[in-house]
Parts: sequence; structure tokens; C-alpha cells
Amino acid sequence: MSLKDIIPNTSPIAFPGLFGEWRFTGSAKALDIGNGVYWYGVFIALGLLIALWFCMKQAPRFGLTEDNVMDTVLWGMPLGIVGARLYYIVFYMELYRSADGSPDFAKMARIWDGGLAIYGGVIVGFLTVFIVSRVEKFSYLAMMDDVVMGVLIGQMIGRWGNFMNREAFGAVTAVPWRMRLWAYDGTAYDVHPTFLYESLWNLAGFLLIWLIVTKRRKFDGQNFLCYFLWYGLGRVWIEGLREDSLYLFDVTLFGAPVRVSQALSAVLAVVSAVLLTVGFWRAARRETGKFPASGGEG
Repeated sequence: MSLKDIIPNTSPIAFPGLFGEWRFTGSAKALDIGNGVYWYGVFIALGLLIALWFCMKQAPRFGLTEDNVMDTVLWGMPLGIVGARLYYIVFYMELYRSADGSPDFAKMARIWDGGLAIYGGVIVGFLTVFIVSRVEKFSYLAMMDDVVMGVLIGQMIGRWGNFMNREAFGAVTAVPWRMRLWAYDGTAYDVHPTFLYESLWNLAGFLLIWLIVTKRRKFDGQNFLCYFLWYGLGRVWIEGLREDSLYLFDVTLFGAPVRVSQALSAVLAVVSAVLLTVGFWRAARRETGKFPASGGEG
């Protein structure tokens, strides 16, 4: 049994190495109405709204219109959430079965109870962007260069929903910035605040891509690839610290179970680095007249 199974979402939260005995005791619910309005959902919605506003304002820099962004997001947001839920269910299917072993579809639909995997949302969201770009005749890669900045904003803010839910934390540690949680039996555990690590990593990635990469953008898709390189590297590190990783069924590597997000992040980071290298090489060749320009370049 891992720590995630014995820490309730009502546990006080403390940072003893930073704030001494002070404890945060806020509820996981923003409003206790019906099934409850959870802070998790509030932070996700807030992140999506800010991301939408930002991407619409940035659209002209990528040869796009605000309507292009709005149409893409109206399809991408809900489908991305569905993708994030399905991705989680696939790897935690045992949690969504009835007593007789049949799928419990009602439980699968209870998204407010938590259970979203960001990579599922990213994969389905990007596929949605591709389809919309083909229908509305705009550059898919240019849109992705804009959208990935919004994705980083959404991830950065959405991780604070994990904080309110007392989830997405790491293994036991004694680092000065450790987070303390209490189990059902009252035992205190000091753990890595991995939700915070990822939020700060996404903030740094957003600032890097917005303020530096975009200004020096050489080709459509550059921001897109930089996102996967940056996020992939960070996720490889952070996922290795987490207590609630999704595992690739019973697959092992060097005697240890394979963490799905860690493996996928490593692959995406390597592939992105290779494609970025090719992209810069092609851009340099075009600038020297040694390589013909292709359509859709920014």
C-alpha cells in the first residue's frame, strides 16, 4: 500500500522546514453543494480560461486569428478532458469495476472525484487541433506553437488543484521544503511537494518559450517541439519522485515497474531534440539559400 492510499483529502498540510507549525486546513471542496464543487475543477477551469485568453492575444504572431483559436479550444478543451480521464482509467481499470468485475461506468463518469492524466489530455487535444486545422485550413504547426504556451499555463495553474486534493505528492523526504501530510491514523509523513515542482517547472517553461523561443522562432513547430523537450525532461525527473504514478501494467525494466509518464516523457524529449536539430538545420540551409523554402513556415 502506498502513501496515496492512506492520506485523506482532508489532511492538514504543513511545510515544517519553511513555516514551522503552521498548517493549511482548507477543504478540497470550494462549495459543498450536491456532489460538491472541488477546487480541483476550479483550478482547471481557471487555467483553461487564462490559457484561452493568452492564446487568443498571441494568435496574430503566428498568422492566426482569434476565431481560429476559439474554434480550436471549444473542441479541444472538452475532448482533452475526456482524453485525460480515459488515459487514467486505462491504467487504473481495477478502480472502475463493480463487485462482479464488470466496468462501473457511473464511477468512470465521476470526474469530480479526481483521476485525470495530463498526457491523455495533451494527446487528444493535439489530435483535435490537427483535425480542426484541416477543416478550417490553417497551419497546424503554427497553431500548436501558440497552443503549447496555453497548455503550460493550464498545467501550471491546474497542479494547485492537486495541492487542494492532497495528491500528486512524492516519496518521503527530509528536504527543507518538504510537505507534511497526515494519514488516517494520525501518522505524519514528510514528502516531496511534486505538484509544486511541476507547477514551477511549467512556469519556467512558459516564460522560456514566450519570452525567448517565440521571439527567435525559425520555423513552424519550434515552440511545439520545445514544449515536449522541456516538459519531457522535467516530467522524467518529477515522475521518478511521485507516489501515485501510473504504471505500464506489469512491464518491468531492470527489475523495476515502468512508469508510463516517465517512459513517454523520455521518448518525447529525445524525439523532440532530434526534430529540433533537423528543424534548425533546415532553417539555416534556407537562410543561406541552400535549401528551398517550404509552405507553412512562420
